[in-house]
Amino acid sequence: MSSDLRIGELASAAGVSPDTVRYYERRKLLPRAGRTIAGYRVYSDEDVGRLHFIRRAQSLGLSLDEIETLVRQRREGLEECRQVRDLLSSKLADLNSKIAEMHAFRRTLSTYLKECEEALEGRRGDCCPVLFEIASPVKGKLRKASKKKREKVRIGL
Repeated sequence: MSSDLRIGELASAAGVSPDTVRYYERRKLLPRAGRTIAGYRVYSDEDVGRLHFIRRAQSLGLSLDEIETLVRQRREGLEECRQVRDLLSSKLADLNSKIAEMHAFRRTLSTYLKECEEALEGRRGDCCPVLFEIASPVKGKLRKASKKKREKVRIGL
């Protein structure tokens, strides 16, 4: 078991930069490194494992604050599992909410694209209906607005 890794070696082994190692150490995600007589930081294989843990936790969407909480409040057994379950449950709820928002956004963009295509094919007015809607103070009035009103808004851009 190696316990004499310098910061560059540790960073390389964990796939992070030396600056990231220093940052994690300042945040106390990594224990304070020992020092050589010359003042170089020295790390162990355990520190490599800790960095891998942090990176995997980040890949699950956990923030550094959340990871810090897990690292600092290490509990044994099911209590630790409950904490992780609660974090993951919260992350999943956030993800589902973002997915719903993205689906709604996709529908809006698809509708706007269709309206632009119809306008360009000459089936709808003489101005860009999307710009009209964006400039209109009341959302959703695109189809009900008169040609004169669309022209007025278009000129106001």
